Amino acid sequence: MSVSKAFALFMQEAPAHAEAWLQAAKSLDAASALDKKTEELAYLAVLAATGNISGVPFHVVSAKSHGASRDEVLSAVLVGLPAAGAVVIGAIPAALEAYDSGSR
Repeated sequence: MSVSKAFALFMQEAPAHAEAWLQAAKSLDAASALDKKTEELAYLAVLAATGNISGVPFHVVSAKSHGASRDEVLSAVLVGLPAAGAVVIGAIPAALEAYDSGSR
């Protein structure tokens, strides 16, 4: 799985910050009581609700690798619709393209 261009540039240009970020993410991941599929689907919902589309393809591929179906990915993207509004709709193209291609 590859990361977004922005995240790749972050890792290249600010390696110390990137390492700190990755360590924090790993620690938070280890602290989670959720299974990996559920955690990735929840994370997709947060990305969609905050309009952070650049991370969607990476996490869709991860969710798929942990057994998430296309319908589950779409439902995760749309779960925030009542609370966050139409901003979540903007994540649909990136999510489905990543799921259908299986990469990015």
